[in-house]
Order: sequence, then structure tokens, then C-alpha cells
Amino acid sequence: MINTLRGPGLLRNRDFSLLLSGQLISAVGDQAHFMALPLIVLALTGSAAQAGFVLGLGTLSFLAFGLVAGALADRWDRRLTMIVCEIGRTVLTAGVAVALWLDRLTMPQLYATALLTGVLSTLFQVASTAALPNVVDPRRLSAALGLQQSAVGAVGVFGAPLAGVLYAAGRTVPFAVNAVSFAVSAASLRLMRVRFQTDRQDARPAARLTSEIGEGLGWLWHRPVIRFLTLVSAADKVRYGAGYLLIITLARQLGSSPLWIGVVFGGAAVGAMAGALVADRVTRRFPLGRIAIVMLWLEALMFPLYALAPHPMLLALVAAAESLVAPVYTVAMTTHQLAITPDELRGRTASAVATLSTGALSVGTLAGGVLIAALGAKPLVWLCGVWLLALAVLTTANRAVRQAPRAGSIARPGPGAAAAAATG
Repeated sequence: MINTLRGPGLLRNRDFSLLLSGQLISAVGDQAHFMALPLIVLALTGSAAQAGFVLGLGTLSFLAFGLVAGALADRWDRRLTMIVCEIGRTVLTAGVAVALWLDRLTMPQLYATALLTGVLSTLFQVASTAALPNVVDPRRLSAALGLQQSAVGAVGVFGAPLAGVLYAAGRTVPFAVNAVSFAVSAASLRLMRVRFQTDRQDARPAARLTSEIGEGLGWLWHRPVIRFLTLVSAADKVRYGAGYLLIITLARQLGSSPLWIGVVFGGAAVGAMAGALVADRVTRRFPLGRIAIVMLWLEALMFPLYALAPHPMLLALVAAAESLVAPVYTVAMTTHQLAITPDELRGRTASAVATLSTGALSVGTLAGGVLIAALGAKPLVWLCGVWLLALAVLTTANRAVRQAPRAGSIARPGPGAAAAAATG
């Protein structure tokens, strides 16, 4: 019986297979796009600051629009919303490819494209997360999330070399490929038959967006396990954001070439993919609280090893080992959150968690450069280790987290459960 709930059985679900394949193709296109984008900006302006600003517009869009996107994903038809988002991203990205081909690309077009695609990507991501429990059997939710995480890991391992090949074939090629990938994703969504949200048995007139956003935030705040672990995850994201530049700095101090730096991050991608492959089994076997506590203690013990690694290959091994645990926790936590959240609130709760995490990641990225300059790379590694140790101690001491059950054992709320759950 248990075997039927894992990957191979899940892939026989036509709707989920269409959803996963469309997202995988789109992720490959995104990888090519975001590798080519800073190179194009540098060619147009010669400014690394402008290249960073264009890349940062996507994050800015999520921070500014994320909570609104969650409310809209709960209010609108999610499948239609996702299709429209993909069509919009197809048009915008194809516009960049055409402008490049005609040698008429300008920075205002790139700014507008980055901002608008960021808004559409935010809405798509939130709607997709909220819809997933309606696409797969509730008992297969952790398996579905694990497969999605594995796909992301595979793109991280194989996508970068492919992106390099595409850019070498011509500077318009990555953008054209990404535009096609969005169109393929829209087509896969159009072929799906399942409803992306349940019928509302307690249908009410649409309230103001601010009221709907407040309802979602209020529901999350009254869930002590989700509330605490979301805050801990955001604190961990601060460290993660700083870690990207920190690892590059450590690798350069060891005399690493760009190829070796790629190997280090390739190790992290392999570790993340391996973690995603076992995430479903771990989520089903162990309570959420134990997974969270073990993950934080492992990170706290492993992160200082970056400062001790004498060779880039050992940096890659540390990155692989450390990246192994994060997908397991992500799958367990997301399964728990989606399983207990009423369908009519899933967009808002998912967007609230993602917005907080994205904001924390941005803070960590900005702070990382400042702290490396002020303290040095290795002292910052030890500081991050102390930060993770404090998070592990706090999580271990939290009684509600320690008693949290297995995510897969939580009953799925039915439609119209939001009002009742808000007081529970």
C-alpha cells in the first residue's frame, strides 16, 4: 500500500505529470534566461550595478506583490490564472528575444520585462502551491513535493551547463528558449482536467484585498507550530542569503578557478537533489518537530566546516552534505502547512510564508557582503554557525514543535473550513 503512494505511482497521475513536466521545462528556460540576462545588461551598459538591479527586480516584485498575489490566488480561478501568467511571460520574454535580434533592446524594456515577469511569476508560484493538494491525493502530497524539489535540484545540476551552451549559440537563444518554455507550460496546464480549487460551500461576496490578506495572516498567527517554524526558517534564510557570497569568497581565497567554484555549487545542487529524493520517506516516517530539530542541529554542526576546508573539493563535499537536509525539512513543513490549511486560505498562507522567506533571504544577501568586508570570510562562517546553534536550541526548547505530529498523518480540511479553523 505504501509503495503506491510514492514517486512511480504518482507519476501515473496524468494531471500531476503535466504540471511537473511543464514546470520542469519552464525551470530550464529560466536557468538559461537568468544566466544570459546579466551578460546582456553588462554588454549594454558595462555596469555591474545595473545588472544586479535588473536581477533584483524579481525579488522586489515578490516582496511588494506577494501578499496580494496570495489573496488573488484564493479569489480567482487558479488554473486560468496560471495559464494567463505563462502567456504573459511568453510575450514579455519573446519581446526581449525579438528586440535583441533586431538590435533594438533598451534598458527600459529590460526593466519593464523584469518587473512584470516578476509579478506574473509571483502570482504563478503562489497559485501553483495552493493548487497542489487538489491535483494529487492528500496522502501523496509529500511525494509530490519531493518530486518537485528533485526536479529543481536536477535543473541546478544540469541547467547551468545547458544555459552556457544556449548562450554560446547566440545571445537571443536563451530568451527564445525561455519564451517557448513558458508556452509549453501554458499548454500543459490547458491539458489538465482536475479542478485547482474546491467549490466554496460558504461563498461570500469578495471582501477588500486587505481584509482577505489579514484573514490569511491571522489564521497563520494562530497556528503555533507553523508560526514558530516559519520565523525560524526566515532566520535561517538570512544565513542562507549570506552564505552564497560567503562560499564564493572562501573558494576564491583557496585559489579556486571559476570552474572549481561551479563544482562547489554543483555539489550543493547534488546534495539538494539527493535530499529531495528521500524527503517523502522521511516525512512519512518521522514527526515534523523531530525533522526540524535534527535539520537545524545538523546545519549548526556542518556549517563551520566551510571555514576548515583546505581545498575546493572539500568545500563541495561540505556543500553537498549541508544541502542534503534542507529539502527534507522544506517538504515536511510545506506538507504540514498545506495539509492543515483550508483550501480557500492556501494562497494567502503560502504567499505569507514565501514573502517572509524571500525578504529574509534578501536581507541576508545584502548583509553578507557588508559582514564579509567588516569581519572577513572565516569569522563570518563561525558567526553563522553560532546563529544556527541558537536557532537549534530555541527550536529544541519549543514544546509545540517537539510534539508536532507527522505531516502525512494530519487530516485534510474540507471546503468552508476557514471560518471554523480560525477559532480552533
